[in-house]
Amino acid sequence: MRSVLYLLTTLVVMGLAFWAYRENYRTQAAIGEMSEIQRQIGHLREELGVMRAEWAFLNRPERLRQLVNLNFDKLKLVPFGSDQFVDVGQVAFPTPKAPAPPPGADMPIERPAGYPPRRPQESTP
Repeated sequence: MRSVLYLLTTLVVMGLAFWAYRENYRTQAAIGEMSEIQRQIGHLREELGVMRAEWAFLNRPERLRQLVNLNFDKLKLVPFGSDQFVDVGQVAFPTPKAPAPPPGADMPIERPAGYPPRRPQESTP
């Protein structure tokens, strides 16, 4: 009886050792993957910083002013004035068009066989 107990204990310890070995390698792989992702995030943040700096450089007011002056004949851009702003109520929005009735809309729709007849409250004017 003791030998069976020793054998089972040895097998349990070996199973736990194998499980710990596998978990250790899975953990190391996950840590490696996480560090690679962290490197990618750092690289992308660096690229984003460069792009923001380039965008700020291209949107300098003096540069944009020069571009407007160079292309004034084509674009006719002028500075905003306070007289250009109005209330929303003063804007003349187009009136929405009524949807066209589908073809054959004036014809009554027949119900398939087996349906009860239409009740008066089901029909619409």
